[in-house]
Order: sequence, then C-alpha cells, then structure tokens
Amino acid sequence: MNGSLTFLGIESSCDDTAAAVVRRLPDGRGEVLSSEVEGQSALHAAFGGVVPEIAARAHAERLDHCVERALAAAGLTLSDLDGVAVTAGPGLIGGVLSGVMLAKGISAATGLPLLGVNHLAGHALTPRLTDGLAFPYLMLLVSGGHCQFLIVRAPDQFQRLGGTIDDAPGEAFDKIAKLLALPQPGGPWVEAEAVKGSAKRFALPRPLLDRPGCDMSFSGLKTAVLRARDAVIAEKGGITVQDRADLCAGFQAAVAAVLAEKTRRALEIYLAENPGVPVLAVAGGVAANSVLRADLETVCTRLGVAFTAPPLRLCTDNAAMIAWAGIERHLAGARPGSDLTARPRWPLDASAAPMIGSGKKGAKA
Repeated sequence: MNGSLTFLGIESSCDDTAAAVVRRLPDGRGEVLSSEVEGQSALHAAFGGVVPEIAARAHAERLDHCVERALAAAGLTLSDLDGVAVTAGPGLIGGVLSGVMLAKGISAATGLPLLGVNHLAGHALTPRLTDGLAFPYLMLLVSGGHCQFLIVRAPDQFQRLGGTIDDAPGEAFDKIAKLLALPQPGGPWVEAEAVKGSAKRFALPRPLLDRPGCDMSFSGLKTAVLRARDAVIAEKGGITVQDRADLCAGFQAAVAAVLAEKTRRALEIYLAENPGVPVLAVAGGVAANSVLRADLETVCTRLGVAFTAPPLRLCTDNAAMIAWAGIERHLAGARPGSDLTARPRWPLDASAAPMIGSGKKGAKA
C-alpha cells in the first residue's frame, strides 16, 4: 500500500459518545488527526451506574455533533475520507444502534465504504496504531466491562487464552466504590484511597489462583470486601476514613495479585510460540491504575517481555481505535457493506468456549 488512508470512526457502545479521524500514512504508521469524546457521567451519577435508555438517548442527540467536531478538528470534510468505521458491538444495544444508523446514513449519502468493527478489536489493535507492534503480541484488555487475554495474530484473528467469568475488574472497582460511598467511576477513587491504607489489614481472597488456566473471577472478592465492611460496621457502628482506605488497599492488592499471576500464565503460553519480539500490551481504563500496571511490568521484566500501553486517552473508550481497526480490516480485505447490524454480543474468538454466565444468546465478548 503506497498511499494513505483516512477513516472516520464512530463509537457509542456504552456511555462515551465518540468520533475521530485517523490516517494511515504510506509507511504504515498511524496518525490520529482528531479524537472527540463526550462522556455521560453526569447523566448517570444519580443512578450509581450506566442506565442503558439514558445512554442511548444521549448518543442519538450527540453523535452527529461529535462527528462534526471531529471533522472540523482534523480540518477535513466527508469528501476527504476514504471510509467510515463504526462500533457494531458488543455493547448496550441502544447505543450501538445509534452509532450504526448514523454511520449507515453517512455511507449512503457519500458513497464511502462502511465497515463494522468489534469494540474489543478496537482496543486490541490500538497498540499497532500507537506503537506499530508486529503480530503476534499478547493483549490484556482490562476495562469496566471486559477482561481478556488475547493473542493478536491479525486484524481479524484473535485467540482468547482466558478472561473473567463474572465481574470485570473495572466493574468490580466501581462496585467497591459504591459499597464504600465513593464517587463514580470508582477506579480512580479506590486507587486514591488505597494509597492511604494498609493492604495487609484485611485477609481478602485471591480467587481462582488455586486453579490452572488464565480465567479470572472478581465477584467473590467483591463479596469478601462487603462482608469485611459489614464486620467493621457491626463492631464500631460505622467505618472510619482509615477503615475505608484499608479496605480499598486490600481490594486493590488482591486484584493486582490475581492479574499478575494470570498474566504470568498467559505469557508462558504465548512465549511457547517463540514470537520474534515478545510484547505484552495492556489497554482499557483499568490499565491506568499505577499499582496494577507496576505489577504487570514486573512480571514482564522477569520473563524478558516488552511491556507497552497506549496513552490513557486511547485506553478508555474512544473512536480513534475504531477508525484504525476499520483501516486494518479494510487492508485485510474485509467486505464493506450497509447491511451490517448492531450486535449486543460479539465474541472476538468465536472458536473459544463461551465464558461461564454468557447466557442463552451466547458469549458477549
């Protein structure tokens, strides 16, 4: 490919309305020309979590304006684009549908090719946009809704080594924050409290470390924190600032220990393939946690594996990753079409056994 490619990306799978313009340069490097993200935290704050109906309505109201801002920031118009990529799943169906319908409208009006992108593929391919990683590399996707180990072999080829069978780490952080009357989203608040606490005070479990494999579970850990909190309340009639800090520190240490050990196991499987330049890439909002990140880097150092993580603005939900994944799929020969549908469930590795609790409709991711 000698020329450049410029794609518009649209993302609306959860509670971030996003649009971006990304260009693949002739030498293969990626360039983010613009990335607009409009969060919805204020809309959901009173409910303690994302309300799907509110999120979908907000996406429908904001997406077109977000696209306009992204094009303006890039200094381009629709006629300057080579294609449109949109998150087609997995996610909250109302939000996904809002993005898909807008993308179809743009494609129909301009004749631009339209490519549907798996939201998780967007995360998994981001290190190729930011760091130019060569295939194959190991990806740990650790976010509010997902946690998986993936060997990324090609733009449309992913091997899942393991993942959470219940709550993802980010979801667990949010629930712990709610238990301890901390604001949402909970991750940064729990981390800030943990700095002031002792991780050794409460004996919290490290779920599934006694079992082989790379699968994880954080629901039981959440329940253990709840019981520890209730025990303190029963003893003292309430919890102090120090109690809360110690609970946060203990919880964070437990999550870090589980992720570190499971990462070690996933790396051993990956390294058995003798990749030329072994790399662990980490993406997702939880990758911003300094304790978790330090533990993962330590594991990589011990095994002689390079560690990389995209900038935080590209770790959390954004449309630049969707535009880049669309470019990668386009170059890999994916067939564009206006007949794509919104999918609430869309596993990256269709050959892997569904995770426990995936439901009658199949695995979510």
